[in-house]
Amino acid sequence: MSAHPRHELDDLIHAPVRLSIMAALAASEKADFRFLRDAIEVSDSLLSKHILTLEEAGYVRVDKTFVGKRGRTWLSLTERGRAAFDTYVGVLRRITEGTPRA
Repeated sequence: MSAHPRHELDDLIHAPVRLSIMAALAASEKADFRFLRDAIEVSDSLLSKHILTLEEAGYVRVDKTFVGKRGRTWLSLTERGRAAFDTYVGVLRRITEGTPRA
């Protein structure tokens, strides 16, 4: 007997804020920190905390640049992050469609 697909969900992505980050980044090549913060409606500190978790997992790349004297932080999914997100979405699809196995 096979286990329910929910056991395959990636706990790193499953938290609502991290899922929102991953989904937003999957839809673009890269996103500015402030844009992402506003798009998913979280505080700077909460976004930073979750980005650090995803960065440490190798899912998100953080690039800091300067425009004049202003710092900008750009975020993007790594190949590993994009693959993990695609797998996560596939598992969700199996759960919602009632398909036990891939």
